[in-house]
Amino acid sequence: MVSDVTATGQAIQAGQTRDQAVTLAGDFSQFLTLLTTQLQNQDPLSPLDSNEFTEQLVQFSQVEQGINTNTKLDDLISLQLGNSATSALDYVGLDVSYVSAEVAHEQGQPSTIRYSLESPATSSSINIFNEVGQLVFSGEAERGAGAHEFEWDGRDLVNNELPTGTYVVRVDSVDANDDSVETTTVVQARVRGIEQQNGVVFALVGERAVPISSILTALVPEAEPETTEGGADDSTV
Repeated sequence: MVSDVTATGQAIQAGQTRDQAVTLAGDFSQFLTLLTTQLQNQDPLSPLDSNEFTEQLVQFSQVEQGINTNTKLDDLISLQLGNSATSALDYVGLDVSYVSAEVAHEQGQPSTIRYSLESPATSSSINIFNEVGQLVFSGEAERGAGAHEFEWDGRDLVNNELPTGTYVVRVDSVDANDDSVETTTVVQARVRGIEQQNGVVFALVGERAVPISSILTALVPEAEPETTEGGADDSTV
């Protein structure tokens, strides 16, 4: 079985390679000391067979080459993990879409929710819950098969503005036979940073960490209109 390459696994492997190199160096030094002692005390009339020592030297050389190869592989893996994190920095500040039922809502800002119905529905609704599972919003959703988009204004059932936080979206749809219609939910939010956990790079979205591999699209945020000191935008005469 091939295991996933992770930062933790790479660090452990690199440590093991260093330990092997130290052990080999000690063994080789001990071997040379033993060889020198035996040569100094050998019987001149019956010298030691050099073939055995030659074979041992060859074995030491092969082990050393294997350790050197592992060291270079450790360096390549470390470089690859570093490059992955560096590339992910390009997502910071962008609005990304990713498959999830969790919306990273910012107070006062609308949240775009995209969802897809596998087949037509006779009734469909979007329900949004807070982090303790309380229903804070419910509204009608499109019933046709395919992709749809819904913009939630961040207000609850009685039109109060909800605080910044993570909310859970559930699209409940049933068909003519009263069977549930399978749905997929895609949400959009702004990336505020990245982090790496065990070799996997995550985008920090709201209070959640989203794997970079889950991101479907990334867009540059639309520039907000500039306003004057009086509160009107520059287009006001």
